[in-house]
Amino acid sequence: MEEDEQLASLMRGLRGQNLRDDQFADKDVTMRLVEVTNTEGLPLVYSPEIISAYWGKRPGAVATRAVQLLSVAGGFISHIISDLITDKIKENEVTRAIELREIVTSLGPAYIKLGQALSIRPDILSPAAMTELQKLCDKVPSFPDDIAMALLEEELGRPWQDIYSELSPSPIAAASLGQVYKGRLKDTGELVAVKVQRPFVLETVTIDLFIIRNLGLVLKRFPQVALDVVGLVDEWAARFFEELDYVNEGENGTRFAEMMREDLPQVVVPKTYPEYTSRKVLTTGWVDGEKLSQSTEDDVGSLVNVGVICYLKQLLDTGFFHADPHPGNMIRTPDGKLCILDFGLVTKLTDDQKYGMIEAIAHLIHRDYDAIVKDFVKLGFIPEGVNLDPILPVLAKVFDQALEGGGAKNINFQELAADLAQITFDYPFKIPPYFALIIRAIGVLEGIALVGDPEFAIVDEAYPYIAQRLLTDESPRLRSALRYTIYGKTGVFDAERFIDVMQAFENFISAAKSGGGEDMKGNMAELGAIGFQPSTSLVPAFPMAISQPENPIKARAALSFLLSDRGDFFREFILDEIVKAIDAVSREQLLQIASSFGVRNPVPVFGMVPVRSGALLPTITEEDRIILNNVEKVAKFLTAGTANQTVNGDVNVVSLVQELLPVLPSITSKILPDVLSRLSSRVFARVIRESFL
Repeated sequence: MEEDEQLASLMRGLRGQNLRDDQFADKDVTMRLVEVTNTEGLPLVYSPEIISAYWGKRPGAVATRAVQLLSVAGGFISHIISDLITDKIKENEVTRAIELREIVTSLGPAYIKLGQALSIRPDILSPAAMTELQKLCDKVPSFPDDIAMALLEEELGRPWQDIYSELSPSPIAAASLGQVYKGRLKDTGELVAVKVQRPFVLETVTIDLFIIRNLGLVLKRFPQVALDVVGLVDEWAARFFEELDYVNEGENGTRFAEMMREDLPQVVVPKTYPEYTSRKVLTTGWVDGEKLSQSTEDDVGSLVNVGVICYLKQLLDTGFFHADPHPGNMIRTPDGKLCILDFGLVTKLTDDQKYGMIEAIAHLIHRDYDAIVKDFVKLGFIPEGVNLDPILPVLAKVFDQALEGGGAKNINFQELAADLAQITFDYPFKIPPYFALIIRAIGVLEGIALVGDPEFAIVDEAYPYIAQRLLTDESPRLRSALRYTIYGKTGVFDAERFIDVMQAFENFISAAKSGGGEDMKGNMAELGAIGFQPSTSLVPAFPMAISQPENPIKARAALSFLLSDRGDFFREFILDEIVKAIDAVSREQLLQIASSFGVRNPVPVFGMVPVRSGALLPTITEEDRIILNNVEKVAKFLTAGTANQTVNGDVNVVSLVQELLPVLPSITSKILPDVLSRLSSRVFARVIRESFL
């Protein structure tokens, strides 16, 4: 029971269910800052050496800050020591977590941000501590407006009245690093949000890092302390310094907007005005709207789908991940778009991480657990060098349970994440920080969607994007993953899997068109709307002789994609099967097929090689029938189920061909020459082989 409670608490923490998005501070909150007049010598990019050199020359200031910290946190530290002595760490962890949350805000921005960063680290904190730290509100009392206006003038080099025709008399929100005013640009009249950094943040942050890091160096001397405090601080501080630079934040937002503009125009980001932005001042366009989590509009479900695609695109495509997925950072605009705010922190994923996740999904589809365990090592879930034998059966059981409900696309992501989190308690298995952010982003979106749709399943929405990535990415690793998805370990074409991927792709097209209205369709939505030019001939030797049906078949998105230039690689799979199928049918069917293509005297085509007819037209085997049935399934799917049913178990190949070709005249010019070329090579090779038997 206790383990179940731990797991539930851990998942609440990972999913961000305790996050707060208040705009202002709790009552009676104070924040202690370090005021230094001379900051020359402090680094603008994280450097522990420079920080140490600066504060090492100011022992008085360090001692004052240390006393200040001890006065606030001394009671907490003494309680921890007491718990260690009395062996009550486990018993009192919830109480200590609450104490920690209550004192962190008053310690200043470094501790607030560090606490928030640790709140998604199950490899460092207990579930109870994670839960409490997520209740941290990064909102503190605002600093005086006259100081903010003076800093505006200092940073931008002129009186603020020369830039803004108006600014709100007081901030509309205040956080540990800065506060935001609503204003209007004097030149254009555009409404803007103006964020001004709090005074003495750099000084306070660096002195706190100096103290924490030196404490970590002391703790390194004690082997019983497993946590690498120095490594943790260095990893976190480098990213935190990026958040202190508002120029960097503005550039992140601009880069993110550009990445989304062509593919997902339904996703918008406030425009950055670089001419009115500096390290301590950020001017962006003002966005009207309401939090997506609080909206009651009918299109919230569609916007959640757009949000899923947006975060998956960051995760599996751009590798530029918004590192603060939070209900308060997702806005529904009045015109039905999804606006994402706050790009102070972003996570950059490597190609190995992006491709590794897709490869793991391909392995999961075929239950190749040996490969999945190796994928998890590459992705950072399992440390290098760990014996994988004890973990393999545990992961196999977890994934078998997850796949019971109907395959990979029907996996309950949160249940799977919970099962994986459970493993962290008993095995050398951890949730990497970047994956914790993924769980949180998905948890936030899922939480919003479930309010309006209790049946919402995040994997149902995610699988179509993954299918699209497999189908359209030209990298060798994803091409290999796509082939593995269709053929598996056995190397045998799986028609059901082929259709499954194509159906998911069509679902993706529909989702990519949602949100923002009909005029908001990006490149992703257009993947399934490829146009074709009519063709009156196939190849010079075979004039087209098929009459068009009275009611032409409407091409579905899957077929349109297969016939497009971007579908070349995937088209290879079905062409191979078509060639095998044609080679497997009887001589009579071959003649009928040739006739349906307009070849009026087909005998010479198949009589050019003087060999036994049995070699050219062998008896259909069980393997041949499987191939024929595969082609029939695919053909029926591509023609929206219009192909004739088989009679007495036999495949009506002629009907299939005649149904498939009229879909679009250009099918024949795209496919037939390649089919004939492959078929002739295959038949010739078999004829030569049979001749020597």
